[in-house]
Amino acid sequence: MNGEPLIRWGWISGHLDDIWERTLEHLELTAVAVGAGFLIAMALSIVAISYRRTYAPITWFAGVLYTIPSLAFFALLVPFTGLTTLTAEIALTSYTLLVLVRNIVAGIDGVPQHVREAATAMGYRPWRLFAEIELPLALPVIIAGLRIATVTTVGLVTITALITLGGYGALIEDGLRRFFWTPLVVGATLSILLAVTFDLLLVGAERLLTPWSRHRAL
Repeated sequence: MNGEPLIRWGWISGHLDDIWERTLEHLELTAVAVGAGFLIAMALSIVAISYRRTYAPITWFAGVLYTIPSLAFFALLVPFTGLTTLTAEIALTSYTLLVLVRNIVAGIDGVPQHVREAATAMGYRPWRLFAEIELPLALPVIIAGLRIATVTTVGLVTITALITLGGYGALIEDGLRRFFWTPLVVGATLSILLAVTFDLLLVGAERLLTPWSRHRAL
C-alpha cells in the first residue's frame, strides 16, 4: 500500500451523495429480488403442498437455478435482457427460490396434525385453514428461510457491478480497478452492515409476529 492510509476520510465526505445513491440501489435490488422471490416461492409452495408430486420437480428446478454461477447466469441473460436492472433481478430472484420453497413447505408440514383436525372440526375450510392457522404457525421456519435468502442476496447484489449496477459492489469494483482502498473498504463494510441490519430486522419481525413461540421457549 506504499504508506497510503487505508481510509481517506476526505474522499468519503466528498462522495456522500454517491454512497447514498449506491445505498438506495443496493436496497432496491435486494428488496425487489427477495420480495419477488417470496411471492413466486409462496405460489410454488402452495402448488407443491396441494399436489405433492410436484414438490420434487419444483425443488429440482429451483436447485438447478441455485447452482448456476452468478457470472454465468448474467452472461446467459445479457443477450436477451441487456445490461439492465431486469437482468440483475431475474438472477437475484432465482437464487432465493430454493431456500424459500423448502422452508415454506417445511414450515407448513411442521404444523401439528391435531391442530389441523381441530380447526377443520370448527368449520375451517382449506384456504382459511392455510391463511389463519398453518401459515402463522409456520412463520418461524419461513422467516428463517427469508433471513438466509435476504443475507445471501445482499452479498450477491455486489456482483451485479459487473453489469453496471451493483450498489455497494460498484464502490468495491471502483476500488479494485484503481487500487484505491477507500471505496473498496466502504463498499465492503456497508454491505456487511446492511446484511446484518436486514437479519436483525427479520429477527425482530419474527418476535413481533410470533409471540407464542417466545412464550413457549420461556
